[in-house]
Amino acid sequence: MSERPLQLMLVDEDPTFRLGLRVWLEQLPGFQIAAEAANASEAMGIIRKYARTQANAFTDPTLRGQRPINLVIVDLGLGASDASTEPVSSSGLQLCKSIKTEFSNLPVLVLSARDEPVLEAAARQVGADGYGTRSMPVRELAQLIRTVGRGASKTIESSSKSSLQIPGPLTAMRLSMRLSGLEQIDQQLAKTSAELRRPRLSWLERQVLTGKMRELKAARWLTKQLWATHKYTDAGWVKKNVRLQRRTSAPMASRPRPNSVGAAAAITVPGPSSLSLRSGDVQNMVFEAVFAKLQTGLENTTSEPLEIDILRLDKKRELLFIVLRRFEDLLDDLRQSSLQPGQLRFKFPQLLRDLWVATIEEFFGRYYMVPLNGVEQELVAVLYQEKDSVEQEILNHIPLVPELLSHWLFQDAMVIDGTSYIATTPEALAHSEKLLENLLIQIGNAVMQPLLNRLADVEAIKKGLYSRRIISTRDIERFRNDLSWRYRWNRLVDEPTAIFESQYRLYTLGPRGIISSSIYAPRRQELDQLSGLPWAMTLLLETRDALSPRVRALVSLVGSSVVYVLTEVVGRGIGLVGRGILQGIGSAWQDTRRPRQRQAPPTFNEWE
Repeated sequence: MSERPLQLMLVDEDPTFRLGLRVWLEQLPGFQIAAEAANASEAMGIIRKYARTQANAFTDPTLRGQRPINLVIVDLGLGASDASTEPVSSSGLQLCKSIKTEFSNLPVLVLSARDEPVLEAAARQVGADGYGTRSMPVRELAQLIRTVGRGASKTIESSSKSSLQIPGPLTAMRLSMRLSGLEQIDQQLAKTSAELRRPRLSWLERQVLTGKMRELKAARWLTKQLWATHKYTDAGWVKKNVRLQRRTSAPMASRPRPNSVGAAAAITVPGPSSLSLRSGDVQNMVFEAVFAKLQTGLENTTSEPLEIDILRLDKKRELLFIVLRRFEDLLDDLRQSSLQPGQLRFKFPQLLRDLWVATIEEFFGRYYMVPLNGVEQELVAVLYQEKDSVEQEILNHIPLVPELLSHWLFQDAMVIDGTSYIATTPEALAHSEKLLENLLIQIGNAVMQPLLNRLADVEAIKKGLYSRRIISTRDIERFRNDLSWRYRWNRLVDEPTAIFESQYRLYTLGPRGIISSSIYAPRRQELDQLSGLPWAMTLLLETRDALSPRVRALVSLVGSSVVYVLTEVVGRGIGLVGRGILQGIGSAWQDTRRPRQRQAPPTFNEWE
């Protein structure tokens, strides 16, 4: 029995190309055109209509004859007919993203007019199941449509025959030089791009880094031109993809020290393999990016003290590594369990508590003994006594933990600034990376807080863990007081302000160390539960927001009036007075310089 023909939907704004593709596909066995659309809104309307029809087919027998759409073929340049529009920002990619967000099981094939890896990467980022070009051979295009439509993702290379050929010695040398050069340049581009995203850059530093980016891009183009191998244009991308697969499949303990590149940048390096990523792949990319950042500086560049600031740099890095590894083990255990997505919101406090306990036992040692009041006691048992305080002050305030776990375990979309992003998009990767970094830092603080509360001035602990900047008793007590004031200020001012502004404050890893940032999240329920001084703080903020524009307008009006009076009235009056004085001085000066006329002596006529 032959398979049913695939029900295809064509989305292309060019009616000529759409007609030609329709006529050609209908001549081939196994294809049937179910619908056509010329723009994104029309396409989404048709897809939703088909979805409603299939949903109502269970109750309405008359609708059971209509088959669902099996594959949507989208033009990458949809809505980019203007030459100034970038292909990677066209509505074709936005349509693909909308389809995969609303109908995740519906395959999408993206066709592009150009065979460029960056366009393939853009299609991959928005969740496309396949990528091809308009100019590819018809047999390969038909095979690509069948493969993607039947549920397997595939990318067809532009020239399969040439990719199987073995290059000659000179070609191999040029290929090796090009690949090594591009790899080094790409690493420098990633580092420079990360430096440009650093906050509080001076104007001169930004100009220098921007110039460096231009030079690196020019060097990359020149390298591709000098060592070009036209029959092996995709070899460099194959090599990068193989290296990425090796990195993500390696265990955490045996991984080399990678470069400090974010997960969102890592996904822009595609390979000619599958365009879809498994949940473990997405998680590995984020963990690799955070692992790389932990190799760099971990200094606290914020204005707030953190518990982990008392540790030496090597001990701080070791603690965060342990948290990262233990959290990875926790995710593996959750995958093997029968935990349902709806249970995460109720189970995550216990999960964070288990992560905290496991980190304490590995970092300090389960059976490590310390002298306390003249008696040797187990350090871990002493720290466990602060469990309630740690949960109340730190663990319960770590934001969006259920969403992060659900995103990695069940591939749920990540909601960022009110917009939903699927797991493979750069926005979702960057967002989950921030949440993971904040989780690591906060768990590290939770590990150190009970130690500072109960055993802060034990000499054996000071010698083994503390930084030389904070090792005397006075420095330790000052540090503890700073932490105490920070918690009070956060409870009374910062946290109510963040709730009122619908934000979460995160500690993340920047190029120079730990930085503070904020993300948007709805917190109306928490706002309604505020009382006492935190509620008064929000009321004060609301009063300031209501009065400050009017006060500023009044001050501006008064200032403008004063300036007008001083310049137009008083100033002109003073100017006239000064002008009269100057004129009087000038007249007197002229009188003093004018010589007096001497009277001629009288003349006498002797005849008179």
